Amino acid sequence: MKKNSLAILVGAAVVILLLIGAVIYFIHKSNEQEKQVQAAAEIVNMEKSQIEKEYTDLSTEFDGYTSTIKNDSLLKLFENEKLKVKSLLDELRTTKATDAIRIAQLKRELATVRKVMIMYVNQIDSLNSANKTLRSENVEVRRKFSIANDSVKILSKERQSLHEVVTRASMLEISAFSMTPLNKKNRKTERVSQMTNLQFNFTIAKNVTAKPGEKTIYLRITKPDDDVMVKSDGNVFPYEGRNIPYSAKKSVEFAGDALSDVIYWQVEEILQIGTYRAEFFVDDNRIGSFTFKIEKNKGFLGL
Repeated sequence: MKKNSLAILVGAAVVILLLIGAVIYFIHKSNEQEKQVQAAAEIVNMEKSQIEKEYTDLSTEFDGYTSTIKNDSLLKLFENEKLKVKSLLDELRTTKATDAIRIAQLKRELATVRKVMIMYVNQIDSLNSANKTLRSENVEVRRKFSIANDSVKILSKERQSLHEVVTRASMLEISAFSMTPLNKKNRKTERVSQMTNLQFNFTIAKNVTAKPGEKTIYLRITKPDDDVMVKSDGNVFPYEGRNIPYSAKKSVEFAGDALSDVIYWQVEEILQIGTYRAEFFVDDNRIGSFTFKIEKNKGFLGL
């Protein structure tokens, strides 16, 4: 009898040790994956900074050449390329570091502009063959172009390691939102007693990396007492591995461009006085939130 008890205890100890080992392994695995994501994000930030510097340097080089060109037709071509470089640089500065695909495209466009500039520089060379200083500068420009082309090749190899960053870049986000209280005639009202509908206005930001198609937007409205406003106990949706309640939902067709729409909440209860929170969810992600206040004497007050 004692031998059986001992065997059971030993078996249980082995199982516990295995479970502890498994937990340690998965924690380690998760930490490693997080480090990889952070490393990939740092690579993109460094790459973006380098590309921005190269665009700035290229713009400066264009300025240097246009001051020496005497041929009107060639000068006009140079001016057009200068404007293109400025436009691409402005876009790069406003592009999020998580948009790895667009950054790679801007890198390739930089290489294309450089090649065009080489062609123009060669024309300048033929028109000003006697200018030794200009020929010397052209050699330096060609050297920089060669370095830039090598950087493009390196970037194409690094894109594979940026998969996690691109995935994050494909997440949708709300760029603008507000709430408009309406009366029974669907007109805006600030009187709490006359509110029959709450109109939630939102805009999904442009995202060309997101997968297009039908998207279900879930709206959660939290009252001042932290309860979620729901019409039915069955109104739930999956979020981070569990089902949570939602107030209203709407299906939209997302094609990559900015999309504006509204979701309504029909008021069938006495609205509490205080601060409310509205949260938007799509594809198991929380993509935006804002607060608004309903006061007894002032009615609706957005925050």
